[in-house]
Amino acid sequence: MAKSVLSILDTDLYKFSMSYAYLTLYPLAEGTFEFTDRNKESWSDCPEFLDNIKMELAHVASLRLSEEEKNWCIKHIPYIPASYWEWLSTFHFEYDKFEPSLDENGVFHCRVTDNMHKVTLYEIPMILVFCKVRNDMLKEKGLRINISDAQRIIEEKVEFANRNNIPFSEFGTRRRYDSTVQEMVDKVIKEKSHTCTGNSNVYFCMRYGMLPQGTVAHENIMFHAAVFGYKRANYLTIEDWIKVYDGSLGTALIDTYTTPSFLRSLTRKQAHLLSGFRQDSGDEYKVGNMIINRLKEFGIDPKSKVIVFSNALNMDKAKDIYDYFNGRCKVAFGIGTNLTCDPGIEGYSAANAVAKLVRCRLSKKDPWEKCIKISDDLGKHMGDDYEFEIAKYELHLKD
Repeated sequence: MAKSVLSILDTDLYKFSMSYAYLTLYPLAEGTFEFTDRNKESWSDCPEFLDNIKMELAHVASLRLSEEEKNWCIKHIPYIPASYWEWLSTFHFEYDKFEPSLDENGVFHCRVTDNMHKVTLYEIPMILVFCKVRNDMLKEKGLRINISDAQRIIEEKVEFANRNNIPFSEFGTRRRYDSTVQEMVDKVIKEKSHTCTGNSNVYFCMRYGMLPQGTVAHENIMFHAAVFGYKRANYLTIEDWIKVYDGSLGTALIDTYTTPSFLRSLTRKQAHLLSGFRQDSGDEYKVGNMIINRLKEFGIDPKSKVIVFSNALNMDKAKDIYDYFNGRCKVAFGIGTNLTCDPGIEGYSAANAVAKLVRCRLSKKDPWEKCIKISDDLGKHMGDDYEFEIAKYELHLKD
């Protein structure tokens, strides 16, 4: 039976890029990640659920970076220096840091608190453990996967991308069905895709010779907002990123506190230095046009920049977006759950789970600050309501 997490590298590249940035600039900073099941599925009738979660977490705590993995990262991820990978070879997940529980309704929860450069690495394993145990439980209830059906589905999607020249990266780690399915997906992509540009999962990049892709997550902007304020969070995040990466990893995430807010604080210097922008919420056409218009205001040719679309995409939607923007800017796609959790099981739906940064502080002597996310779907903010009102006022957001 497949394990929930195969390696310390069995996670998204941006976990390591952010970890290194925290370690470099804010080594004393601390944070708490909290797991949330948005579907609030109850496991009250499955007494073994929490025990299985704990067994998987114990397995996660046993993982160590191997010498082979360290050397591969040093060679293939050169913008993160060897010293970081040397540090990672000494790191391990601490079982006692996990706080798994079921509430009175049987809904799963988990929290982890640690230094930011460490706690960021706990996010995806929490989700992978939940998804794997959840899907194992569903198998016992009759929702069993047929791997041949799942492979046929992914082969059809890859062929569609080939036929329509859709450039995509595999972004499906965090809500994959399980590691076996993701490995099958990546094997098919490696053998049959002509348009896949890379993979966010570092382990499978190493395994299949794919290009690791990813830059930054909402968490990093949320951290800056919590400790420095909402008005300049996007600006300061980019400035810090430039300090650490000196022009590498230049795709900015734009929607943590809405795209209009991001574009208002974007400077000409930053716009020139950035290689592109990632759209992860809101209307793709509206947001893409906003980015293009802002670049034109700066006198920058939009065709010199890439817009990466990554919001709940499938291949059909990606084709429509590609056809609309192609020739006006560079276009790329990050496609996740639709690739790694479409197993072809009648009556099955993928988990809708996240683990988000809920509080942080610059050091132990500082008070904890609450973290929130707003995005371009304004009514879908995540976090404390009072903090949301503060952010909405400071950023001049409308209901």
